Amino acid sequence: MSKSAPHAPKHLITRSFHGRDVVDNYEWMRDKASPETLNYLEAENAYTESLTGHLQPLTDAIYGEIKGRVKETDMSVPSRQGGWWYYGRTVEGKDYGISCRVAAEREQPWTPPRVPEDGSPLPGEQVLLDINELAADHEFFSLGASRVSPSGRLLAYSFDTSGDERFELRVKDLETGSLYDDTLTDIFYGAVWAGEEHIFYVRVDDAWRPHQVWRHTLGTPESADVLVYEEPDERFNVGVGADRAERFLYIVSSSKSTSEFHVLDFDNPTGEFRMLWPRQDGVEYDVDFIAPGGEEKWVVTHNATGPNFAVGTCPIDSLAPLRELDDVAAHDDARRIEGTDSYRDFIFLSYRAGGIGRLAVADLAGGSIGQFTEIEFDEELYTVGLGGNPEWDAPVVRLSYTSFTQPAQVLDYTVANGEFTLLKQQEVEGGYDPAQYVAERLWATADDGTEVPVSVVRRVDVGVDKPLPTLLYGYGSYEHSIDPSFSVARLSLLDRGMVWACAHVRGGGEMGRLWYDNGKMMSKRNTFTDFIACADALVERGMTTYGQLVAEGASAGGLLMGAVANMAPEKFAGVLAVVPFVDQLTSILMPELPLTVTEWEEWGDPYHDPEAYDYIASYAPYENIEAKNYPDILAVTSLNDTRVLYVEPAKWIAKLRETATGGEFLLKTEMSAGHGGVSGRYAQWKQTAFEYAWVLDKSGAVER
Repeated sequence: MSKSAPHAPKHLITRSFHGRDVVDNYEWMRDKASPETLNYLEAENAYTESLTGHLQPLTDAIYGEIKGRVKETDMSVPSRQGGWWYYGRTVEGKDYGISCRVAAEREQPWTPPRVPEDGSPLPGEQVLLDINELAADHEFFSLGASRVSPSGRLLAYSFDTSGDERFELRVKDLETGSLYDDTLTDIFYGAVWAGEEHIFYVRVDDAWRPHQVWRHTLGTPESADVLVYEEPDERFNVGVGADRAERFLYIVSSSKSTSEFHVLDFDNPTGEFRMLWPRQDGVEYDVDFIAPGGEEKWVVTHNATGPNFAVGTCPIDSLAPLRELDDVAAHDDARRIEGTDSYRDFIFLSYRAGGIGRLAVADLAGGSIGQFTEIEFDEELYTVGLGGNPEWDAPVVRLSYTSFTQPAQVLDYTVANGEFTLLKQQEVEGGYDPAQYVAERLWATADDGTEVPVSVVRRVDVGVDKPLPTLLYGYGSYEHSIDPSFSVARLSLLDRGMVWACAHVRGGGEMGRLWYDNGKMMSKRNTFTDFIACADALVERGMTTYGQLVAEGASAGGLLMGAVANMAPEKFAGVLAVVPFVDQLTSILMPELPLTVTEWEEWGDPYHDPEAYDYIASYAPYENIEAKNYPDILAVTSLNDTRVLYVEPAKWIAKLRETATGGEFLLKTEMSAGHGGVSGRYAQWKQTAFEYAWVLDKSGAVER
């Protein structure tokens, strides 16, 4: 196989905005149907394969390690809904899961059935969906919804077979196993039952913006469906849901900085939704429902009184202004409130403090919300969350817990006495000793003096007495926090003496809303300089060297990768960019593209604002490639990605190869996948193994 790099022809296209003319030699690659484009992508794949062929033994070894550590035949802890316990199973040799249920025992209504050690089916099991059967004739398969009706008789499920995140929905009778004739096509994620006859769902517009909520009546053709709500403002997305009390249906319309709710009685699905608080620019709110002592109230999480949000209440039929709600958790500069989760007898508060997500609970037995008490854990760096709790009157709630060194745990928490019951811990086949690994939090000083947290994970026995090969991961957008979590795949790096680190840069949400605000729009450069500061801090502490340091980021984190490769190429031995948003300015100058208009509140609006154009142009990766030495770069993308189009990394790699004076630039395109990459767990493990083999090679962690 040839090791000659593919030649990307130049077709000059000029982009003109605000009197700025930019010649783009590779914009022709945007034509996805063009044989020239497809041939070029295939040539790049062949070139990447030829230059990484020497990594195949290492890739195979890592794949074998991942596969060998995963309990392939396994089962999730059942979750109670109605008279059933629902769970999922995986079977060795099969790519996809199987969703199942068993009837709940009356004698122990809140004690889940014991998970068999061998992952075998529970007695009386009913298979709802075998995803392996559904995916059998498709190269790609993704489930978008799986919702059981309130009676437990009907299952609405949707699927995508191309990776473009447009789904087809079907309805299955779980008593007979037969499918209804009802078929909904070209819909978005999710589906919500209202009774046994109505399903609410969302459609997207040509720019892939969820903009409509529809109601389907079971047994009628799709053409008879009713448009319930349409959002005309292109900055806003819509969603539909219901509360666990089955008291209300909700339509939420939200932009990056503003939100608005409409509600409807759950038992009146054909009625008219009514608005709660009308939207105000810059004001976000979320609603929850409680009924302590029979008094129905809204619990509202909002930022009307401060950027880190507060929680207040009011009667459902008497809406006070957001700034005049009865406070139950006031705004606090040191605590970013993320929301509430209510049940009949108690309510949980989720928030971030000290860079860690936390949970607190309050009692509702007294007819109002009592004092919130934080649920405490032993580790310094951990992640805890609520999950699998569909029952309104549950006396126990399901929690998930993990850390960088602790495999994921599923816990039941009894609110009345504060006791935990461990139901399941993620098994690491072949043995795993958390004492052999350590996670710690370091701090780097950014250019403006801001202290930026860095999480570091390594084996205990490698020490820090000499520089070590290191992978530094980053994201830093959309207020998304990279929280501590356990990774089986990461063990293949750590066990080869590599350090894994995460830079919690501004633009993420780890340190509160202002952490996000100071890494977006006209402050976006902070994201990139923070990451470089974290790299410098690791080197200054003697943990690694620039020649042993590889950077990784995906999607918006891929933008981060492209920016730091331009700004500080000498500080990285390699850059792994997965579905990278590297031709950012071109994309957000095209309102017709998926996600573009909604993104203007994240990055700025270069289409209408010359100042925003110039600021984005000053850092956009594709715009700022220069004739200088770059680190080696591997870009991974998918042809059917609707979020970050394949054309961005394709153009980026072509221009790097044309312009840079040093560096090896590789592009790997999955030709039948979407934003999440390949489907099927074995294919995903193989892709991870390939990427990690490349990282180990570039960092010098393995002999070349």
